[in-house]
Amino acid sequence: MNVELLISDHVGTKAYLPVVEEGIEWSTERRSAPGKLTFKVVNDPVLNIGEGMAVRLKVDGEPVFFGFVFTMKRDKGQVIEVTAYDQLRYLNNKDTYVYENLTASQFVHMLAADFSLNVGELEETGYVIASRVEDNTSLFDMIENALDLTLQNTKEMYVLYDDFGKLTLKNIASMRVGEQGRYLMVDEETGENFEYSSSIDGDTYNKVKLIYENEDTGKREVYIAQDSEHMNRWGILQHFDTLQSGENGQAKADALLRLYNTKTKNLRITNAFGDVRVRAGSLLIVNLDLGDMCVKNFMLVEKVKHTFKLNEHVMDLTLRGGEFIA
Repeated sequence: MNVELLISDHVGTKAYLPVVEEGIEWSTERRSAPGKLTFKVVNDPVLNIGEGMAVRLKVDGEPVFFGFVFTMKRDKGQVIEVTAYDQLRYLNNKDTYVYENLTASQFVHMLAADFSLNVGELEETGYVIASRVEDNTSLFDMIENALDLTLQNTKEMYVLYDDFGKLTLKNIASMRVGEQGRYLMVDEETGENFEYSSSIDGDTYNKVKLIYENEDTGKREVYIAQDSEHMNRWGILQHFDTLQSGENGQAKADALLRLYNTKTKNLRITNAFGDVRVRAGSLLIVNLDLGDMCVKNFMLVEKVKHTFKLNEHVMDLTLRGGEFIA
């Protein structure tokens, strides 16, 4: 396995191939988090790296990560620990936006232009958001709100990620790892261990209550969706939120109840054989006997951490699918 890590300044006049200690880690999350690369380099008189410099990681010639240095830590032994993020890190910026008649993908295009972000392939999400007010909100949250509205109205889920320096938006149906008949599978042989849990203590709700302050009528509108059977079994677990103008309150309440009215089952696989094609948002086949149930289907990667060592590449996966919420 050939791992190449290159660091260069913002104008590209200086570039370094530093001596990197074992244990490069690349991690991604599906929602509201940038891709993160952490590594340790041995300092020398030639090496002169600083915050804002570009970092590029390739594995066996395949592009894996492109981002920028944000944090450096030094110790007595002249080892520098570096943390770099891809350009999704700039979506932590906050702002206020009012927009009308835009799809989520069009909204991402607009934000990217305003904040000078590089754009790659943005699949058209289709659903037009009639109007939306985002006040003092992070760009991440604005985009996730637009994608959530798209999911509620089309039942289609989209993933935003950075593809080696370019903002990319894809339907999860486009993110299966592999091809027909050769999809990537994790089983007892390719995954060293797993952690499996079941709970109603997290994102489980059997009652949804939404309110809208109607300024035209001066009245408060209340929309409720609930499951009496699960309320009797688990007690009342209520999700409460407010609505914006133009949202279909009852449809949203019904959609949220369908999403959250179930036990949250979590599955985490550790030290699986690494594959650089796997990122948060990917779909891969899981074939495992978990004790009280067997899983053999596609699951969505919520989080993944890749670790690269000398001739070793493993990954830790947090997965979602069916009853699994992650």
